[in-house]
Amino acid sequence: MDIKKFAQMIQECDNIVFFGGAGVSTESGVKDYRSEDGLYNTVKEYGVSPEEILSHSFFFQHPDVFYDFYRKYFMADVEPNKAHIALAKLEENGKLKVVITQNIDGLHQKAGSKNVIELHGTASQFSCGACGKETDNSEVLEVIKSGQIPKCKHCSVLMKPKVVLYEEPLYDGVAERAVESIVSADMLIVGGTSLAVYPAASFVRYFSGKYIVMINKSETEYDNRADVIIRENIGEVFGKIMKILETH
Repeated sequence: MDIKKFAQMIQECDNIVFFGGAGVSTESGVKDYRSEDGLYNTVKEYGVSPEEILSHSFFFQHPDVFYDFYRKYFMADVEPNKAHIALAKLEENGKLKVVITQNIDGLHQKAGSKNVIELHGTASQFSCGACGKETDNSEVLEVIKSGQIPKCKHCSVLMKPKVVLYEEPLYDGVAERAVESIVSADMLIVGGTSLAVYPAASFVRYFSGKYIVMINKSETEYDNRADVIIRENIGEVFGKIMKILETH
């Protein structure tokens, strides 16, 4: 019943924003941070938490460990799932205006989404940690895949992925763009995120449109604001939604 209600809401609205987290990509094989087989339970070999490894200070102090971790968890060969594909289709149909993602895997763009706000950057792009100059991203990725640490061609300092690490602020203008999109939306779909990472999680409170739909396996502190709450796999949910919408 909730699926049908969700589909009706989509049909009513023309300025939809999707706000997503790690759970959107787990069905593509990307490990999330908090599930039973997620990163929190698979990094025991390092002796430190993912937050520490993925911090600004740890990156510069232990780049060898950082890039070993990075290679294992952020360079998997994965493809978009039903959720990514459905969101791209909703954008193509003029319903969905923006995807706001906390993920760094680029799967929304790979599925065809054009207007994507990446709150935490992207795992496949790099710049020098000192001079800021960029180089061929594919070259850097090959160096990392080979087990080496990528260095800047210009000044020999570490190449840093264009992701927001712990201890770092969001990139300039990103939060503002996300909030503006949410403020102007008539429908907000929140999926695959526990809404536990700030400041990103706080963006939801700026929504004042018609409907909020929450698609998440666990409860969030914003569930009491939702018009519909769905506890199923997000890919399956969007698969069902698109079938309903395509028959109307």
